[in-house]
Amino acid sequence: MNPILTVARKEWTDAFRDRRALWALFIGSLFGPFMIGFMFSQIASQQKGAQEIKVPVVGREYAPVLVKWLTQQSGVEIVDGPADPESAVRDRKADFVLVIDKEFAENFRDSRPAHVDVVSDVTSQSTRSKVSRLNSLLNAFSSETGSLRLMARGVSPVVVNVLKIEQIEVATAQQRAAMIFNFIPMFLVLALFTGGMAIASDSTAGERERGSLEPLLIIPIPRWRLVAGKWLAASGAALLSMGLTLTVTLIVLSRLALEELGIRNHVGLSQILLILAAVVPMGLVSPALQMFVSCFAKTFKEAQNYLGMLVLLPTLPGVITVMYPLTNRPWMHPIPVLGQYAMVTEILGGKVPSPLALIAATFVAVLIAGGLLILATRLFSSEKIIFGR
Repeated sequence: MNPILTVARKEWTDAFRDRRALWALFIGSLFGPFMIGFMFSQIASQQKGAQEIKVPVVGREYAPVLVKWLTQQSGVEIVDGPADPESAVRDRKADFVLVIDKEFAENFRDSRPAHVDVVSDVTSQSTRSKVSRLNSLLNAFSSETGSLRLMARGVSPVVVNVLKIEQIEVATAQQRAAMIFNFIPMFLVLALFTGGMAIASDSTAGERERGSLEPLLIIPIPRWRLVAGKWLAASGAALLSMGLTLTVTLIVLSRLALEELGIRNHVGLSQILLILAAVVPMGLVSPALQMFVSCFAKTFKEAQNYLGMLVLLPTLPGVITVMYPLTNRPWMHPIPVLGQYAMVTEILGGKVPSPLALIAATFVAVLIAGGLLILATRLFSSEKIIFGR
């Protein structure tokens, strides 16, 4: 192991001699957690803002009953609406506007449908929760008024309810939280891909371009040990990046008031160890794949272009989850990237992957990494690795 560790130490020294490389690794590991914190802070802020809303009303004199009912609701304040509601909403001078029809009072008195307009902009993310709250209030007023009209005519409001629907939720609070946190596996796998990418490309294509690979190949050690040392350095950087991402993510989640969003977040030591057991095997595959691909590049820049396309791999499962769930699919567990998504999602949902799934994922990862390292060793044993520049 001494030659392998010596090569790995050499690659780590070369990679982290430049402080910019350290900052790049550190900042890259913080990107995902801070994105999570920002997203949930925005969601919490929007939901809190929906609890206290100002409703601009045009034509409030036509519906005193409705306006009075709205003012009696918690967190609702009625204000005068703009002269041109559509322009005000379009220019973002108002979040939304409630416009009451001039014939509202007459239709309401005659028990006919009274017309109101809710002017809003569906493309405005910050106002969706407020518009949803206003629509819920209007529906509640309509339902209550309809029931009173039936009772005034001696008809029980129950007769119009054909079905009594009761929602029975079998998923636990933590399982629902895991569905919301399904992007956490993406950030973990992405950290594995980006953390070791610099070392994997610089130790192959970079040294090949600089001409420093020839002196290294003269050293009388087997080529597989040379490749293994470079791979060990890249894997260490990838696992370090993933560990930083996971640590900061857990810290950010613990600081967020997720209970206000109805999310129960509990990730203990056992869950952390299971997440590491599920994700670490991918830290063996990604550097080996990056080294193998970089061996075909003549320059460091060319290698970065190739590896930039490989970074798309961790994002593909995120697209797949929109159409196809990745949980409760045992056949996915041994597949790199897909297996990490499925198992981490299950762990966050309070489930424990079977030992067979973890063993199968690790075995397949070791098998693929070993195969890629064997192919890379053959390339290092060929003269093309030097004269193909």
